[in-house]
Amino acid sequence: MSKTIHLTATDGTPVEFVDEVIGSGAMKEVYFSPDKSYVVAFFIKPQDSNSKERLQNITGVYRTRIFEQEGGDYWKNLFCWPTMMVEWKEKGKIGIVCPTYQKHFYFGSGKFKGKEKEGKWFASAKLRNRFLEPEQKGTWLSHFHMCLQIARAVRRMHAAGLAHSDLSYKNVLVDPQTGRASIIDIDGLVVPGKFPPDVVGTPDFIAPEVLATRSLKLGDPGKCLPGIKTDRHALAVLIYMYLLYRHPLRGGKVHDVNDPQKDEELSMGSRALFIEHPADKSNRPRFDQLSPAELPQGDVSKLPYTICGPYLKELFNRAFIDGLHDPAKRPTAAEWEDAIIRTTDLMQPCQNPKCPAKWFVFDNSRRPRCPFCGTEFHGQLPVLNLYYSPKKGVFKPENYRLMVYDKQSLYKWHANRFVVPNERISADDKKPVGDFHFLRGRWVLINRRLDNLYDKDADKKIEKGDYVELTDGRKILLDTADGGRLIVVQLVSN
Repeated sequence: MSKTIHLTATDGTPVEFVDEVIGSGAMKEVYFSPDKSYVVAFFIKPQDSNSKERLQNITGVYRTRIFEQEGGDYWKNLFCWPTMMVEWKEKGKIGIVCPTYQKHFYFGSGKFKGKEKEGKWFASAKLRNRFLEPEQKGTWLSHFHMCLQIARAVRRMHAAGLAHSDLSYKNVLVDPQTGRASIIDIDGLVVPGKFPPDVVGTPDFIAPEVLATRSLKLGDPGKCLPGIKTDRHALAVLIYMYLLYRHPLRGGKVHDVNDPQKDEELSMGSRALFIEHPADKSNRPRFDQLSPAELPQGDVSKLPYTICGPYLKELFNRAFIDGLHDPAKRPTAAEWEDAIIRTTDLMQPCQNPKCPAKWFVFDNSRRPRCPFCGTEFHGQLPVLNLYYSPKKGVFKPENYRLMVYDKQSLYKWHANRFVVPNERISADDKKPVGDFHFLRGRWVLINRRLDNLYDKDADKKIEKGDYVELTDGRKILLDTADGGRLIVVQLVSN
């Protein structure tokens, strides 16, 4: 029977672990605590003074900045953040203490029962189609929720002046069944200008400028190192892969037929090209190079990136066209967060109960069709165009729409643009303020919690518990306070 080791962390906290390796990688060996509530991970290679100082800061001042501020508890679900640093003097090893992964981040059934839900299983069409059970894949909407949590976590890291340096599907745990995500391997965080990175990243997620200058020596002014701007590239790749299940740069173009390594360096580095570049189609995926398991997701003509909606299309263009070789033009994590929120408001449930995706983004057409199964929407579809008021009595379009489906909820952040659905939102503002229903052939909005809901056309206040019908062109004021929005109803019939 394995013995229990007792150590004291650098902050004076007692630490226990069972002397039996439960997992190991290139950098660390991992041990369980006796009650399995936390793990202790020891670095295989000796850590120099710079690395020790970084670990002290990650488990100390940087952790305090994120988790011990107002709303800090929110981040405990989005990061697996090291809590303490320990030294196993008997072995001459430095380690970190981390919370055990939450239960939903382990496969509960199928071929991989008990294994971690590493993000790669859900970002690759080949792996999804060959190995995952339908219920393990979640829905397209749940993938948007995963991407939202990843973007939000990266935004918080960057706001604290930190970069992950190795953001990839290997360092993100996801659960498509619940739409949850958690960033792991925090111990390699980069503080630009203070703590340099230990690694340059994971293949597929290394920014082109890092790969293109990898051969340069450390200290060379032309060498690019991982940081916040390279994280932005990796984040864009992650979001693209979680929504479209293919890599945005791995297409059919070959740069060096004689040297595969050189070809890889060019295709992912200095000559990287978006596979869906609208003006240069030379890197489109070739069907003779795709396996049946990569279809239909690998076919960019059938499932182009535009199915993700206008907000994400714009950001993908900035990430993989404008900013691919110009890091300053890449979208920030906050921009991804906002675009994903707005895109989920454009989503509709597919009317085909056998549709693998279950949801699709409304494409602003008169005959909306699910791109995944081809099912056309039939019926009457309300589209709510949101307007904001720069001054009293004046309303301007906000480039923001809300699609309606039966039993959908309306929230405070829809009613007032000064309410933002992020980690700082109050518990009260998280509650629905209204809901939509299709009753006896009519669409209605029932007021549940709005104090000032007005039918502008009828010049009538809609009291709590009452409803207003959604007819074409109807104007409904959701809130009279500063930031309050007006909606104009558009009915699409098919």
